[in-house]
Amino acid sequence: MFDDLMRRFKEFMLLPLARLFVRVPPASLTLVSLLFGLVTAVLAWQQLYWWAVLGWSLNRIFDGLDGVVARLSGNQSDFGGYLDIVLDFVIYAAVPIGLVAGEPNEQRWLLLALLLGSFYVNGVSWTYLAAILEKRQHGAAARAEETTITMPNGIVGGFLTIVFFYAFLILPFWLDYLFVLMSGLVLLGVIQRLFWARRHLD
Repeated sequence: MFDDLMRRFKEFMLLPLARLFVRVPPASLTLVSLLFGLVTAVLAWQQLYWWAVLGWSLNRIFDGLDGVVARLSGNQSDFGGYLDIVLDFVIYAAVPIGLVAGEPNEQRWLLLALLLGSFYVNGVSWTYLAAILEKRQHGAAARAEETTITMPNGIVGGFLTIVFFYAFLILPFWLDYLFVLMSGLVLLGVIQRLFWARRHLD
C-alpha cells in the first residue's frame, strides 16, 4: 500500500551512499544483501535478536542500494531485477525459519507453515498478474515505474514486510500473533488482487 511513496523516499535517502558504490557491480551488492539476510536468520536462530535487527537493517539497505546504484551507473538490467526478487524470497523464508528454529514448538511450526504458505500464494498471485500486465503493455514501462516489472498492489507490500520482520525480531514473544496477523493480511491482499483482476482482465 505504501510502496510507491517509500520507493521514492528510499531513492532519496540512498542516493548519497549509492554514489560511493557507483563502480561496484549491482549484482555484487545484491549478494552482499543476501549474506546479511542469511546472517540475520542465523542470529535469530541463536536468539541474538538485537544483532539480528542490525543484520536485517543492513540487508534492507543493500537490497535497496543495488537498484539505486544500477540506475545511477546505467547498469540496470532485467537479470539484476530477477536476481534481486529471487534472493528477497530466500530471505523472507530464512528469517522466519530461523526465528522458529531458535524457540520451537508444534504450534509455532504450524504457524510458520501458514506464513510461508501465504507468501507462496501471494508470490504466485502478484508475479503472474504482473506478467499479464506486462504482456498487455500495462506494466512498469507504461507506468514509468523504476522496478524491472510492475508490482501489483496488495495489502502487504515491501514496506509492510520490512515492518513485520522488524516486529518479529524485536517482539519475539509475540511471534505467534504476528505470524497470524501477517498471514491474514497477506491472504486478504491475494483476495483483493483477485477481485481487481476479475474487474480489469477479460
